[in-house]
Amino acid sequence: MDQESWKIAAFYRFSDLGSHESLDGLRTRIRLEMVERGIVGTVILADEGINSTISGRDAAIDGFLMWLSEAIGAELKPKLSHAAESPFRKIDVKIKPEIVTLKREVDISLGAGTHVLPKDWNRIISDPEVVVLDTRNDYEFRTGTFDRAINPETEKFSDLPDYVERNLDPAKHKKVAMFCTGGIRCEKFAPYMRSLGFESVFQLEGGILKYLEEVPKADQLWRGDCYVFDTRVSVDAELRPAESADLSQQD
Repeated sequence: MDQESWKIAAFYRFSDLGSHESLDGLRTRIRLEMVERGIVGTVILADEGINSTISGRDAAIDGFLMWLSEAIGAELKPKLSHAAESPFRKIDVKIKPEIVTLKREVDISLGAGTHVLPKDWNRIISDPEVVVLDTRNDYEFRTGTFDRAINPETEKFSDLPDYVERNLDPAKHKKVAMFCTGGIRCEKFAPYMRSLGFESVFQLEGGILKYLEEVPKADQLWRGDCYVFDTRVSVDAELRPAESADLSQQD
């Protein structure tokens, strides 16, 4: 196979899926559509939205994303990469309480105005007054991270609120910039931080994957590889499969 054989699409969307149809019905339709198009990967559904990483041939992925956007009535903004082989072997469509587990009530609308485009991210995190918070877990941080980023040393995402309570103060830490793999954790955590009184909150739109996709390697402030949750283990600064992740702390 050549390097462009498989397209990998990572995406999420916070949307009231329950207003369209039952989650069971949507799960069945998604699975059938993936089978028909020869797509494999994981799709997580919850009342609050959808979270997924899938792989397939270029045309199949493009067609599926168009179909799914219509099915849920919401635009999808995938992070795309390619690999010689599929990082998935099967179809797994799950229904869960949350599409990313924080275990806190969050008003997603509070995140309005916090998004930073990849092209503007370097300027934000280079400001010495900005606290740069890696919202991922410890083993992900140790695989790679941005310059100046803080490692909260969490084992799971739902530990992060406790870290913030112990270590950050909205009266002292006036500016906080956060990032995660594809953007979904920050989509919840940025509004959560706003609810705690942090006023100047920034989140990297599209996460690390979109940053690596759009920012030339020579201009990147990313160091190391990016952990991904499939058989690639991690990808390098040019989104090629890498082998550097430390798996000892996976949850």
